[in-house]
Amino acid sequence: CAPAAAAVAEGEQPVAVAVLPLPPAARYQYGDYDRCSTKQVFDNLHGNISLDPLAREFVDTEEFQRLRDLKQLGLTYLVFPGAVHTRFEHSLGVYRLAGEAMNNLQKYQGNELGIDRIDVQTVKLAGLLHDIGHGPFSHLFEHEFLPRVNPGSTWSHEHMSALLLDSIVDKHSIDIEPDYLKVIKEMIVASSDVSTAEGVKEKRFLYDIVANGRNGIDVDKFDYIDRDCRACGIGSNFQHWRLLEGMRVMGDEICYPAKDYLSIHKLFTTRADLHRTVYTHAKVKAVELMLVDALVEANEYLGISLHADDPEDFWKLDDTIVKSIETAPNDELKKAKEIIQRIRRRELYKFCNQYSVPKDKLDHFKNITAQDIVCSQITSKVLLKEEDVAVSNVKIDLTRGKDNPLESIKFFKDFGCEEKFPITDERVSHLLPVCNQDRIVRVYAKKPELVEAVSEAFENLQLRMYGEKTQVHDTPTKKKRRFN
Repeated sequence: CAPAAAAVAEGEQPVAVAVLPLPPAARYQYGDYDRCSTKQVFDNLHGNISLDPLAREFVDTEEFQRLRDLKQLGLTYLVFPGAVHTRFEHSLGVYRLAGEAMNNLQKYQGNELGIDRIDVQTVKLAGLLHDIGHGPFSHLFEHEFLPRVNPGSTWSHEHMSALLLDSIVDKHSIDIEPDYLKVIKEMIVASSDVSTAEGVKEKRFLYDIVANGRNGIDVDKFDYIDRDCRACGIGSNFQHWRLLEGMRVMGDEICYPAKDYLSIHKLFTTRADLHRTVYTHAKVKAVELMLVDALVEANEYLGISLHADDPEDFWKLDDTIVKSIETAPNDELKKAKEIIQRIRRRELYKFCNQYSVPKDKLDHFKNITAQDIVCSQITSKVLLKEEDVAVSNVKIDLTRGKDNPLESIKFFKDFGCEEKFPITDERVSHLLPVCNQDRIVRVYAKKPELVEAVSEAFENLQLRMYGEKTQVHDTPTKKKRRFN
């Protein structure tokens, strides 16, 4: 540039100076990264999590950042104040654990199984993106709200995650091979659509790491069990690292050392304990029943359920939908607003009582409805209506209904043994439960003055169905008369 400047100063024609273009930045290959290209994120459960370049591209999208506004446990924080963690941090945690699982398999069996960088990257991305399809308040949207407004709905967050993943890649021009993207989506839906994974001919075991539809042991559970127990102050001595270290692929199936049988059993029982004491806590369900009523009232005017059909609209839904209802100028949302205000004032539906379905009746049990309660009313000062009663039918199991999930898991004696085999409970301990499922029915009165009438109708229903009251405790007399 100096000669050109001097020429201009002397009045001469400027000398053309060729500017060489900078060499293009080296494009990382799928599955390859180094320390210069990673980003460190600190998680209070797992410590530092290293995000590779492709993972960062997904994390930096607005669709993934939306997970910051989805609480992992929905409305549970209103009963357990510490349960304010989100799907965002859970997804990062599953990404980290999926990487640990793949690193262990690659370390001990990499050459034998043909595990390469592409396999590692694919499984990690499946862990990162497995929950992007969750709706507002997590499972409440999928299992409580949509069935109310669309009876018979087969909508699932796994399939929405797959649809949303396609939308993200197209919208943000993320450079990923279609074949790799297809495998990631199959891994995400593996728990809800087992047939998808069963049709895979090579490396079938990779589909059992993030969302295991075969036997229920996956890194998704490892993360949310540890994270939820910590947030809610629930003690847990389940150690996921034992299973990550001991896992071994035999015959395209992940197997575990026989000595870890009780550790695996503890995984499933800890999950069941969380369902009983946290996820389906009586007060938590009362709040959820109220919010579902509010969402149903608002659905006709806000079209909430319509967003579930289009991934480009769906990602805009999150837990802030409650504020949208409260601030809406539409007078037609008056009832929904009143319900939300009742939640804020802690004027919840009144829990009347519950009973556990007898073990010999589990096979033929049908969900109890508000109509069943109303029809069981014999004598009372007031006449109950269906809209006065709320019923929660709770199912708690070890991920396989009445079946024991450990019966579908294969074990080996030691790492020098090439034989895999199942283990039955009686070979380990006679103290393990013989039944693997609970069905609990809880009944609520939507108005305080109806507690006594609902309680009596609920007791009459039990007498009619089983010939006795199966509830452990009667509704306290003081509670019945408190609101009369």
